[in-house]
Amino acid sequence: MLHNLETSMTTTSTSLRLFATCAKGLEPLLFDELNQLGVNEVRQTAGGCWFQGVLTDAYRVCLWTRLANRVLLTLGEAFIKRAQDIPIAVAQTPWEQVFRSDQTFVIDFSGRSHEIRHTQFGAQLIKDGIVDRFREQELSRPNVSKELPDIRINAHIQKDKLTWYLDLSGESLHKRGYRQQQGTAPLRETLAAAVAIRSGMTQNTNVVLDPFCGSGTILLEAAMIRLDRAPGLTRAEWGFQQWAGHDESVWQQVLSAAQQRFETALAQSKARFIGYDSDAKMLAIAEQNAMRLGIEELCHWQTMNAEQVTAPLELTAGDSTPLLICNPPYGERLGEEIETLLLYRRFGAQLREHFQGWQVGVLAGDDTLLKRMKLRSQRKYKLFNGAIETTLALYDLTQEQPEFTTTQSSDLANRLRKNWQKFEKWAAKEGVNAWRLYDADLPEYNAAVDVYDDCLVIQEYAAPKDIPEAVAKDRLWYLIDTLAQELPFAAENMTLKVRQKQSGKQQYQKQEPRGLVRVVHEYDAQFEVNLSDYLDTGLFLDHRWARRELGKLSHDKSVLNLFAYTCSASVHAALGGANDVTSVDLSKTYLAWGQRNFTLNKLYGRQYQFVQADCLQWLREQRPQQRYDVIFLDPPTFSNSKRMEDVLDIQRDHVMLLKLAARLLKDNGVILFSNNKRRFKLDEELLSEAYLVADDLTKRSISPDFARHKGIHHLFKVRQSD
Repeated sequence: MLHNLETSMTTTSTSLRLFATCAKGLEPLLFDELNQLGVNEVRQTAGGCWFQGVLTDAYRVCLWTRLANRVLLTLGEAFIKRAQDIPIAVAQTPWEQVFRSDQTFVIDFSGRSHEIRHTQFGAQLIKDGIVDRFREQELSRPNVSKELPDIRINAHIQKDKLTWYLDLSGESLHKRGYRQQQGTAPLRETLAAAVAIRSGMTQNTNVVLDPFCGSGTILLEAAMIRLDRAPGLTRAEWGFQQWAGHDESVWQQVLSAAQQRFETALAQSKARFIGYDSDAKMLAIAEQNAMRLGIEELCHWQTMNAEQVTAPLELTAGDSTPLLICNPPYGERLGEEIETLLLYRRFGAQLREHFQGWQVGVLAGDDTLLKRMKLRSQRKYKLFNGAIETTLALYDLTQEQPEFTTTQSSDLANRLRKNWQKFEKWAAKEGVNAWRLYDADLPEYNAAVDVYDDCLVIQEYAAPKDIPEAVAKDRLWYLIDTLAQELPFAAENMTLKVRQKQSGKQQYQKQEPRGLVRVVHEYDAQFEVNLSDYLDTGLFLDHRWARRELGKLSHDKSVLNLFAYTCSASVHAALGGANDVTSVDLSKTYLAWGQRNFTLNKLYGRQYQFVQADCLQWLREQRPQQRYDVIFLDPPTFSNSKRMEDVLDIQRDHVMLLKLAARLLKDNGVILFSNNKRRFKLDEELLSEAYLVADDLTKRSISPDFARHKGIHHLFKVRQSD
């Protein structure tokens, strides 16, 4: 049954039914705000708050709300069973009393029902109802315009109940008008205001500091609270301005009163707002934003690293408690986690040492990052920065902060120091500067740590199913924190990777480009490694001995390297004096990388061939002929590359691979066959049937830095039987 609300012919005393929308998590704050603004019958619900008020109240909420995205005036509602009933219901609203037929409009539709499953379809039905009404009144049809419409209609359906509204806001209310430029990770003004309010910002707060201020959004929203400045004062356009029920004189009264309140507060204020950031360009934008608000005289902007920030003591005196509010980086991009983690750790130390007597609010993308600050929060709130769930933690530094203790023992630090002292000396003597420092030595810290010259690569293994994700993550952060404290590596030279078992159609993907590239040396060879942009670095450290053994076998020999990857084994063969080296791999990227490795080692000439091909298919296509003295065969444990015709399982397929490769061996030729399957078992019976025999070189091939895991790889020297 249709129920229309006759609100189009409004007067200043007509009671209006309104709905203020907000981001998830802000509903309680919006409820309090609307009550403070003096409206009636405020009722909180998911996504916003209902309230009653006259026209002056509607204008005042539009102008003064710091938290709502939109203010919607209810025009009508109906229970809808069939889609074709929507235009009929909507046409009952006297739209000619809402806007003129020569004005443009647009429909924002949300929600779903049994028959309405697409918002575009729902919007079309609303439009049809509006147009039908104008035609019934023998008026010309108004036009829809998505660009700068005069009128914005909002409609929502839920459980067959359809409600349609006039959007009094126009553009979303988070667009205050002062922020014309922004940084790379902007915070919505409404969320920034919520952060300031939750952090304790009031009209009595005299000192506010943001050490990660960016373009100044949090600081400026806090300043508007302190200076009694309506957030909408800077906006030039509103959705209600083209509405037939708009009363310009009432609006000007509301606007004038707000402007007077701001000017009075500004003239009396002794508040100071201090913004620090490491990016001078962002600070210039922040300064411009403050000027648009007319509060630049109360703001101070300075280029400073947050890890060195200290409290401005000359401004902290006074009756009110100084407030620090900030939104540090979340470290969302892969490769940034370590820098972010250590940033939080050092920032926490600065707060403890230099901000005693302050109230602090920190908005973070991950609760485990907040734990790295090692401060005890008094309260935490879940808020949403767009789709990203964030945590706002409040710290009362007016109270004594006991040293945050952790349940982890000193075993990890001791083990890392011991390993560093042991393997650094061994590596220098061995002639390598890329080696494994730690490989899950302590089971609860389930990761591998590799040294590449002046860099560290931390590879997180998938945690056992019985370990909660939060526990595993906290242990990983503790490992990284300990590495940073105990070993001489800069945060920007540390990178984190997650390594999990592959199955089915899973494939390892390229990581977010970061470009952490180094050249490392291994005996007399040099290799380019990329520590950030791929799951693997371009050099399998545990196969170091096998590559050197290949070099020893290659003098005056013809060498084939199958599944060549970045051709590091091929380089050793060439440096060992091979007459010719052929490298075969499916990846054009890795073969190009391999060619750069050859160039690094000053290896040039046509005797070095790089063949892009599916190794299995390439082997099958080769005619049986004695072409190679040495074949290096290092296939993946499992491969389902999109460009491979077959799925390769090394346990199942190794004899087939060896048989295909052996067809190309010269008399007395050998195959160095390696793989990384932990529980690999050579099928000697099938191998014998193929007239092949194998010597197990596995024990000799495992270097001291990999000695803890005997099954990390397997290496065999395979030859034809007599």
